Amino acid sequence: MSEIFSGNKGEWSEPYVLLKLLADGKIYLGDGKLNKLENLILPIINILREEQDCTRQYGYNNDKSRIVFNFGDSNTLQAIAINEFEKHAKILLSAIKRNKSSSFHIPEAEDFLRQIGCTRLSARSLSKSDIHIVVHDVRTGVCPTLGFSIKSELGSKATLLNASRATNFLYEVEDCNDEITDNFNSLLNNRSKKDFRRRMSLLDSKNCRLSFKQTDNIIFANNLVLIDSKLPEILAEMLYQYYSGNAVSTADLSARVCTKNPNGYDYSNHHQFYEYKIKRLLCEAALGMRPAEIWHGKYDATGGYLVVRQDGEIVCYHLYSHNQFEDYLFLNTKFETPSSSRHHFGDIYEQNGRYFLKLNLQIRFS
Repeated sequence: MSEIFSGNKGEWSEPYVLLKLLADGKIYLGDGKLNKLENLILPIINILREEQDCTRQYGYNNDKSRIVFNFGDSNTLQAIAINEFEKHAKILLSAIKRNKSSSFHIPEAEDFLRQIGCTRLSARSLSKSDIHIVVHDVRTGVCPTLGFSIKSELGSKATLLNASRATNFLYEVEDCNDEITDNFNSLLNNRSKKDFRRRMSLLDSKNCRLSFKQTDNIIFANNLVLIDSKLPEILAEMLYQYYSGNAVSTADLSARVCTKNPNGYDYSNHHQFYEYKIKRLLCEAALGMRPAEIWHGKYDATGGYLVVRQDGEIVCYHLYSHNQFEDYLFLNTKFETPSSSRHHFGDIYEQNGRYFLKLNLQIRFS
């Protein structure tokens, strides 16, 4: 008996993308607000998807009326009418939208998925590329194979940069004392969680200044410096603004740091220093950089992102259209507060007569 497919909305979105793109035959590039750029299209030649038994390749017959693929033997090809892919893509989309469970089956689509050789819903997590597509780049005339990470607006929002102890930022709390420390550490919200806004407000009222010292993890620190030498300081200021309750979205936090200008940049020629550097970080995180792993700038997802919009349409953010990709990340992410107990941050502690505080970085799609 065949294994029953079961997954969440994000996992079911991966076979949906396969069927939808094969039916469409092209990928639309998107702008920073998830709109299709109708004049920027990448025609699809093949789609490659890693299955349990092999890497399955899907292509088109001569008149593009049928999808052609094989089951590991290139001499034995299967062919199915393209309208079947369109029909089952609609079935998947409807089922994904109506299901409310954290994990569910879609029996009306499973037989077709097995018929076309699908053995799993989602790609293994070892790579940031969920699917590979051979496209015809009409601007260059070449046909590269591009790896894409799939992000779905149909389910819960994914994290872009995951929290860990490696993403702790260490600050010295200047002009602090034991009484302020005790008051700070006692401030909880009505869910018995650390109330960061009140805690930061207390420090402000006591004229205790936070002075950034370092990130906890040297690998993450060096990854940030590789991207831009001032990124640790910029992120430290953004975290301070976030935990103080001044802003949440990446764009708003960037604007606040720009206004404060802690690095003292020269604005006389209207350079967007902070926005530019933050966009670089977001792009590197999207395409392979992980905080606790040494990053050499080698992209894992060599194409970019495929985003499934809430209406089921798919837009692409491609390295060839770098500005649109960065705009999408910049306008559609936010900072959030991860578990302070798990990642050991949020309380002031004393060490050799000096007082310190750790704040943690996590960035999620909004």
